[in-house]
Amino acid sequence: MNALWTLISLSAIVAATALPKADLDWWQTAVFYQIYPRSFKDSDGDGVGDLKGITEKFDHLKDIGVDGVWLSPMYPSPMADFGYDISDFKNVDPIFGTLEDFDELLAKAKELGIKLILDFVPNHSSDEHEWFVKSLQKIDPYTDYYMWHDGRLDDSGNRIPPNNWQAAFGGPAWTWRDERQQYYLHRFDPKQPDLNYSNPAVVEDMTDVLRFWMDRGVDGFRVDVILCLFEGPIDVPDTETGPPQNLPESYDMVYKWRKVLDEKSAELGTTEIFMLEVYGNTEELMAYYGTPDNPGAHFPFNFKFITDLNGGSSAYDFSNVINDYLSNMIDNRTPNWVLGNHDQHRVATRYGPELVDGMNFLAQLLPGIGVTYYGEEIGMENTYITWDQCRDPQGINAGPEHYLERTRDLERTPFQWDDTTSAGFSTNSTTWLPVNENYKELNLAAQKAAEKSHYKVYKQLTELRTTATIRQGGTQVNALSEKVLAFARFLEGEDSYIVLVNLGDQTETVNLKNAFDWLGDTVTIYAVNIQSQHMPGHTHSTTDFEIAPKEAFVFTTGTL
Repeated sequence: MNALWTLISLSAIVAATALPKADLDWWQTAVFYQIYPRSFKDSDGDGVGDLKGITEKFDHLKDIGVDGVWLSPMYPSPMADFGYDISDFKNVDPIFGTLEDFDELLAKAKELGIKLILDFVPNHSSDEHEWFVKSLQKIDPYTDYYMWHDGRLDDSGNRIPPNNWQAAFGGPAWTWRDERQQYYLHRFDPKQPDLNYSNPAVVEDMTDVLRFWMDRGVDGFRVDVILCLFEGPIDVPDTETGPPQNLPESYDMVYKWRKVLDEKSAELGTTEIFMLEVYGNTEELMAYYGTPDNPGAHFPFNFKFITDLNGGSSAYDFSNVINDYLSNMIDNRTPNWVLGNHDQHRVATRYGPELVDGMNFLAQLLPGIGVTYYGEEIGMENTYITWDQCRDPQGINAGPEHYLERTRDLERTPFQWDDTTSAGFSTNSTTWLPVNENYKELNLAAQKAAEKSHYKVYKQLTELRTTATIRQGGTQVNALSEKVLAFARFLEGEDSYIVLVNLGDQTETVNLKNAFDWLGDTVTIYAVNIQSQHMPGHTHSTTDFEIAPKEAFVFTTGTL
């Protein structure tokens, strides 16, 4: 196992050695930052974020130590699913700007030394895409670009869908079109027909999309819902609620696309990154890495802090989940830690505002890659929206009584830059989704001015990530009690660090030396969460340390 990620025993700590810097590629220790373009910065006052707005604010990303920026879709789209229903994979929607605006953004990224990653949405297109329009009319070569089916007859002789699969956004996954006298499959919205990857022409056209953007200068891709790429048999009994996921063909497609990216990487002399959105069990996720001889994704996102853990989880839960995940980092796999994204409620809402810094300690200081959703560096919270304000099809389809249970609008509201009109996001007082009412107090400008803030803590963490210990060191994770979690990062010849987080509501006294017997008698505070009364630079005993509810620390322990 690569020493970079190894969990080593206490007795073996002195054996941890630094890896040659050349062994680490740029992406393996990167902080990736997700921007939802509609909500980052509006440059023209129409209430919707755009590419020029992102360019305008790109210096912020350099300031907080971001290495790579992933843009959610900015392609032409009818916006049935706000950009994930794409009508042209090789252009920019006018609401966001032009290809020239994109080139300016790319130039700004390169000027600042930040990689730019695009969302690649291979499973489906918009029903307004030229391919679907021609497929609907059976115009070759597009006749079989989508998943068409005649359906079947019920006992009364009525034509019905081929099976009872349900769409993720609600309702049947099949929609009838009179023009073809057939049903088409859509795993999500009816305006998002699934592409047919059994057709080699589809594979080649979508591969050409990757080449188009790499030739333009992008540094890689985040791949949307790769688990849905293939469906398997369609004529199945009515016992399934949806198509199967993570089929072998999906893995093979990832391996083929990785070869395309590797060819471009060899040409450029720098790695084009391929990261996947995948939900599934550990075995399914790990298979997307491929093997050293047949590599797949550079990494599938690790959603364990979202799917397996929450504000009620114990320190033992955290320790078990983290250790289990790290135990799978074999064959030079690189771990990553995702706290949130455009489909998940914000960290401050899921775990509570008091744990924002503590959760960032975990995501940024555990080994490997840190992934940050826009606004998490300042602790943005979910924004309440009314039924009339709901824009997300997943929420709308749930109806006025249940929309809040399903909508993803709550975590997609505008970035809170300052306390001016619309939180400095737009000069327009009306924005595509409402700005959170707390923007007067919770905003970037205020946090820059404050003595203590999430923004300042986040910067401390990204600076710490540049050290050899955090980039290359070993890791040991322990639950000290039901609610107190600790982990160590260490490397021979370098400073070591201990992260300590109280997940609970009670003050506790802990003995760090019981968990990490290689520690000396004292540790020094490097960083604390903003609610803490402690100060960086203060020294404390390792055998008798009192930690308040939700309090979180990063200690430095000196050189091993």
